[in-house]
Amino acid sequence: MTKLKCIAVDDEPLALDIIEDYVSKVPFLELVKRTENAIEALQLVQAGGIDLVFLDIQMPELTGIQFLKIANGKANYILTTAYSQYALESYDLNVSDYLLKPIAFDRFYKAVEKVHNQMKIAEPAAVPQSFVATAPSPVASNPIQDFIFVKTEHKIQKIQLDDILYIEGLKDYISIYTKAERIITLQNMKKMDETLPKGQFVRVHKSYIISLDKIESIERSRISIFGKIIPIGDTYRDEFFKHIDNKNI
Repeated sequence: MTKLKCIAVDDEPLALDIIEDYVSKVPFLELVKRTENAIEALQLVQAGGIDLVFLDIQMPELTGIQFLKIANGKANYILTTAYSQYALESYDLNVSDYLLKPIAFDRFYKAVEKVHNQMKIAEPAAVPQSFVATAPSPVASNPIQDFIFVKTEHKIQKIQLDDILYIEGLKDYISIYTKAERIITLQNMKKMDETLPKGQFVRVHKSYIISLDKIESIERSRISIFGKIIPIGDTYRDEFFKHIDNKNI
């Protein structure tokens, strides 16, 4: 089988260094992302394509246990922590293994080998070559991200992308506007711009990201969305109108 695509989630850079080093030594693993941001990792898992997550339990924004409950079974999980008291609760959530820090490489290898073997067993049987030659080629499908998670003052909130009208960046936080509400989150515009799918959202000003399909009208250097007038910044003008041309407006 192909390599297992992994991500490592931990708020300690040294712990991430160790996981990255260990993954590099295992031929059937590929680390596609290491991050200290649990919400970013959750979005990656929910989007699909991740086979295995190395997940710390005690993190400031979202604990590993909360992560598991929200992810709801997507991917395989190996928990990494310095505290053994979480072991029972984590196994109730069907994790693959539980590694206590400091993690020895032999123990790490045993854990990932178990996941590797389980996934090999779960793979469908190979199709005979004679059948492949005559069968129609399946159409490849990629998982489509249709929501994001953001941290508000009191909770982690799921937002459907189709509900977003526009996003406004302020000094220390951003506001996400939908028809129903305004959601405030401590996140910067650059990170949000990288998170949102291209072609659906576009940055039009240093302080604004808009949903293209929510545009009501464009007049000179101003966009109207749900009664809000949003300026088009000079830096973003050419790229914005390229998107508009692509939409055949």
